Amino acid sequence: MILIVTHADDQTARVVEEHLRRRGATVQRFDPAELPGRARLSQTFGEAKPEQCRLHTEHGDIDLHAVHTVWFRRPGTPQAPACIADPAVRRYVEAECAQRLDEVWNGLPCRNVPAAPNVIARASQKALQLELAVRLGFEIPPTLVTNDADDVLDFHRCHGGSIVSKLCGPTFHAHFGQRWVRYTEAVSARDLAQPAAMALCPMTFQANVPKRLELRITVVGTRAFAAEIHSQATRRTRQDWRRYDLANTPHHPHTMPAEVEHRCAALVAALGLQYGAIDLILTPEGRYVFLEINPNGQFQWIEQKTGLPISEALADLLAEAPVAATRQPREALAEAVA
Repeated sequence: MILIVTHADDQTARVVEEHLRRRGATVQRFDPAELPGRARLSQTFGEAKPEQCRLHTEHGDIDLHAVHTVWFRRPGTPQAPACIADPAVRRYVEAECAQRLDEVWNGLPCRNVPAAPNVIARASQKALQLELAVRLGFEIPPTLVTNDADDVLDFHRCHGGSIVSKLCGPTFHAHFGQRWVRYTEAVSARDLAQPAAMALCPMTFQANVPKRLELRITVVGTRAFAAEIHSQATRRTRQDWRRYDLANTPHHPHTMPAEVEHRCAALVAALGLQYGAIDLILTPEGRYVFLEINPNGQFQWIEQKTGLPISEALADLLAEAPVAATRQPREALAEAVA
């Protein structure tokens, strides 16, 4: 059985699920937002009968020990039922449910795609990504992570006044939801005139890297699908292609040098993942510069714009026979750079 852990309206997961069902695979879905109001979770230990772990949902029961692969796609977070009115009690119930689910997910003896939640959380650390990328041979932009205004001013001078700022990590959406987005922004003189504001929260600063185009590399298992994003074709996307202007931003399949393709697959493995969406810059001189990797990055728009068969590759991966437990990132790195 394949279990897809995602929210109810996830159209990307639905496409992959259709691929799997056409192959005859048994697939079930679960959204953690159903717990505890619309789902129950039971796990036994130390009984005379074998250990059990079951989810009881509105759509049927799920024997988690019968699952051979879990795809952690875009799961919601547990939601306390409306009958719990006190905000403090609601927060407690939701946190307790989240902790219980984390223990279950991280303990299941099956394949996890992209990885178990604790591995995904570690792989999402931007500093770790940059460290491993350098060790694997990627070029990265000169980078400073700080809340020290003096260091920012020195960095700004060192790079001729051409630097950008971005968030340090993935926690923004957890606090502000999907309504708000903080894009990569050029650092202006106005920004530098507010040193007190810089001290309030760490930020990531990088030297600005000239772009011919940008690349989204979607790695599925050991297969890498590279797409060109011609972000410089429209003013809206020149600094950050996530300011989507899809009608005016050409997307095409891209053929990478073999060593760059190998580094992409090696980075995903080094982080303990079986899936990852990597962002690179291709400079006017033809250099490939690593920016970051998203362990659960979106891919459907890339597939639609380029025809790259990413959904089919994911279905292939999910339907494969289970493999041994996921290696820790440092162990995988040692093998990747050997």
